[in-house]
Amino acid sequence: MRNPQTLDLNEIEDIEKLSLRALYIAIQDFGFDAWDIFHQSNDDPKDVAEDVTREVLDRLGGYGIGQRIYGNVDYRKARYVVLPDFAIRQALFVDSKAEKETTSATLQMSQLSMRVRQHRGGQNVDVPGKIGTEEVYDGHPYLTTILLVHYHYEAESGGSGKDVPPYKLRSITLAAIPNGKLQDRYNPDASDTIWGAGRNAPTRGEDFRVRLNFHALKSKETWRIQKFTYDEIQRRVNSEWSE
Repeated sequence: MRNPQTLDLNEIEDIEKLSLRALYIAIQDFGFDAWDIFHQSNDDPKDVAEDVTREVLDRLGGYGIGQRIYGNVDYRKARYVVLPDFAIRQALFVDSKAEKETTSATLQMSQLSMRVRQHRGGQNVDVPGKIGTEEVYDGHPYLTTILLVHYHYEAESGGSGKDVPPYKLRSITLAAIPNGKLQDRYNPDASDTIWGAGRNAPTRGEDFRVRLNFHALKSKETWRIQKFTYDEIQRRVNSEWSE
């Protein structure tokens, strides 16, 4: 059993890629059920997204560990990652977002282990994520891996401005958000960033938020962004793993 602290950066990349591929297969196997759940639900889209993600991941097998993981994300799982030459303990965090936006997703700092370095409000900011690059439970270190499931949907807006059903799921974007140890590869400074400005108002005391720019992350490493599209006429899910 390897200690996560001894992993080199390429090994961390490999583990994150393996984790994203497992999630990709789970979404693929879930098929058109995700579209049907969105279309038939009267709940808020963000709640529907969380339900779909949990159901998808509950079907996903693996080497689970009977350890509770804590954090501000929709799905948390302690598990072993088994590779040909070693195994590690992993704290897997998977968050869900349901938005009409297709190119980025809003994240809170409590959902990241990276620092956010970007130009904002006319100055450079450098804000630390609140999840550790490793987390320790019951004396054992776990490598932190953070994945995102972003649901792009369409709906009409009601009188209150809130979207009203039926919702139409158009696409799902999966993202493997780099562990904070990979900071210099993905966001070394404010000019070389994968982040956009989040929807928070510091003047009202709102917590700092950012938007993960899918194109910027994909330009760094293609496999970190995967996409599914939904054809409601053919009832078909279209996807192809991008390497």
